[in-house]
Amino acid sequence: MREFMDYIQSAFYAATGWNRDNSYSSLNATADALLNFPTPRGLRLTLGSLATPQFATAYQLGTVGVVDGSVSYLYSSVPLADAIAQSSRIPLPDLLRSYKPLAELSRGTTGSGNWIRGWDRVEKDTLAYGRLYLPLSMLEALVVKKFTPDLQVQVSAVSEQTLRNGGTMLGMVQYDVGKYGIEGLASSDGGLMGLRGLYNFGGDVSKLQPKPATDDDQGTRYTNGNGNGQGNGEREGIYGRFSAGAELYYGTLNKSGGMSMGMRFATLPTYKGSPLTATMTINPLMGNISWSYAVMAGKHCALASRMDFNVYSYESDWTIGMELWRKKGAWTVDKSDDAATLAEDAPTRRERSFQAKLEWRLDEPLPSDDAHAPEVVIAPTPAEPALPVSPAEATNPELTESVQRRQRSFRSKMEWRADTPDDDLATRLGDDEEEEYSGVLKARLDQNLKIGLLWEGRVQSLLFSLGSGIDLRRLDSPFRSLGLEVQFSS
Repeated sequence: MREFMDYIQSAFYAATGWNRDNSYSSLNATADALLNFPTPRGLRLTLGSLATPQFATAYQLGTVGVVDGSVSYLYSSVPLADAIAQSSRIPLPDLLRSYKPLAELSRGTTGSGNWIRGWDRVEKDTLAYGRLYLPLSMLEALVVKKFTPDLQVQVSAVSEQTLRNGGTMLGMVQYDVGKYGIEGLASSDGGLMGLRGLYNFGGDVSKLQPKPATDDDQGTRYTNGNGNGQGNGEREGIYGRFSAGAELYYGTLNKSGGMSMGMRFATLPTYKGSPLTATMTINPLMGNISWSYAVMAGKHCALASRMDFNVYSYESDWTIGMELWRKKGAWTVDKSDDAATLAEDAPTRRERSFQAKLEWRLDEPLPSDDAHAPEVVIAPTPAEPALPVSPAEATNPELTESVQRRQRSFRSKMEWRADTPDDDLATRLGDDEEEEYSGVLKARLDQNLKIGLLWEGRVQSLLFSLGSGIDLRRLDSPFRSLGLEVQFSS
């Protein structure tokens, strides 16, 4: 489960328009979330609060052998009024979903300073975060400063007496124009210097460089259902974005370096098929090659797999994972269905008449529905209340006719009443918008027969995370870890 402060930091990046997915460090974020999710250990309680739109606090208390905890503070120069901080109202998919499609690129064109409308901010947005761990007296801090819509600087530090030189500091400069992103970093730990970048092509990248329309293009240039292709009958492809990147780093103190390369293909939200993400990373110096694949197998299910191979030792590892969502009330009996069944079966289960009982016979069968059957008079039912009609609908005959054709919601029909404003809203939004989740089950299995199970959800106003690590090779004591985390925020 994401911690409260991490959720608030994500709200800051969303408010400032920074895309954290457009970074080489986030290349395997989807597969890692599905396969490397942490399982809690012991009991841990977190209390968080967004006291003002610009200030948040969090307190954490845990018991893993010893009692420990932390105190966190966060300040944002950008008001986070749109962030939902109440644990009873936070959408569970935003907080717990591991598979998240890539966001559409809407940044600058080529880094020349020509920005799309809405990105011409001149404010230097700032985020300051600090956390004190007790009783270790370890302090960590983070400062994020945006200078332009495409340039920001991050400085993070950790202070603890057990670390070399009493702590370490990492500085990072990030430059992102949408089509590509570059990061330069420097660390005091070993004098590490590094550079990494990510370049995007295909998919929505072409939108960042719009071309003027010509007379020949009028009426002929359009996209198919996936947003790609020319719609001329050619076979639709998978609409997605390719990303390729690399990183180089060198330690000035220990005189050692390294590098890695990787590429990713991910579908975009406008793709109508099953969302999927495939990545491959290579470390040529160490000989490691990794492939990962994640897919939304259904609306409530996500699957992922990863294969690692070393060309020098021929060692290989594999891991599979799953994420299964549970809808709210999926395991309960809907009484409205029983009411509907009783209403439908009422004519067949009607009681015999008094005369038929005296004569020891059944009632005469009901008349058929054919045209020659005698007319059956049915007692009129109370008229339904008139639906509200706006002045525009009253003056427009077509709108008035559409209003008269509107049907009451299924819920109001079962309860023999008119629609309420809530029912009318639910009818207009549809089942997809009204649907809620009560929890999610995450599971993984690796080649060593180690299983990780995690159940996350919400009970009233409390968010919980219950997990365990199981080792099937040690059947005498298979449960290697067991924990419960509870979060409450306001």
